[in-house]
Amino acid sequence: MKFQLNGLVAATHTPFHPDGSLASEVVPVQAAHLAEQGIRSVFITGSTGEAHSLTRDERLAMFTAWAKAGPEHDIKVVAHVGSNCIEDAKAFAAAAADLGLDAISALAPSYYKPASIEDLVECCGAIASAAPSLPFYYYDIPVLTGVRFPMSDFLKSATGQIPNLVGIKFTNDDLDEFQVARSVGDFDLPWGIDEKLLDALQTGATGAVGSSYNFAAPLYRDLIDAYEAGDIDTARKLQQQAIDLIDTLAAIGYLGAAKAVMGWQGVPVGPARLPISNPTPAQLDALREKLHPPVLQS
Repeated sequence: MKFQLNGLVAATHTPFHPDGSLASEVVPVQAAHLAEQGIRSVFITGSTGEAHSLTRDERLAMFTAWAKAGPEHDIKVVAHVGSNCIEDAKAFAAAAADLGLDAISALAPSYYKPASIEDLVECCGAIASAAPSLPFYYYDIPVLTGVRFPMSDFLKSATGQIPNLVGIKFTNDDLDEFQVARSVGDFDLPWGIDEKLLDALQTGATGAVGSSYNFAAPLYRDLIDAYEAGDIDTARKLQQQAIDLIDTLAAIGYLGAAKAVMGWQGVPVGPARLPISNPTPAQLDALREKLHPPVLQS
């Protein structure tokens, strides 16, 4: 099975009303905004999408909303289906296939963790087999799951066992292992750390999944253009701008601040949901003063 995520892939926010309830009616606004920014693929209900703070029905509602909005805006939709409950993950995978989404992904169970690569492959295989027609990406994000295995070994072990495995969403800052994993078979390894996009490009990445691509895609497109033109000095300066932007948001709580920026750009994705906290009104006022107008404008 061939499938590839090229260029910038936005890891989308799940929209909430001010009271914290799901606002799936905002998804068409998100899709239009991202398409306007040149985004052609999205990764929904992942870490940025607060997947583990959503009920089962809410996640399915997001799948349904994106199944309509994605094609209307020529956007491919990859659904994160992972869960600590493998049976739920299988149900999400099957629903994604029924709705005609383009691909699925799953992170490792993180409460009862797989003790070996073989256990991890078995978990992924069970989920992927529930949607055999869809490309499947393992979502490696050890800083959140606590599950740490060499991804090159995972790919070697999974080859032949997961027929619809197409690659790994590599949200892991081990660039050496990223390079080794890229040498294993013909897999797609979209990079998942926005602050190190230039490093990943220099290591051979051709696609990247990230949360800041929702509101700062032009900055990263300029970075990629500079890199491809051989203008590494400009690419480095732009990467530093991205790092400074992310650090500024993180200083008051990254996800809540990022969702506020989306609202300032005309996409009302609302607050983050507990247990994530949100910046205070005073902090948001100060943030708005710090950010450059291009980040605030749609």
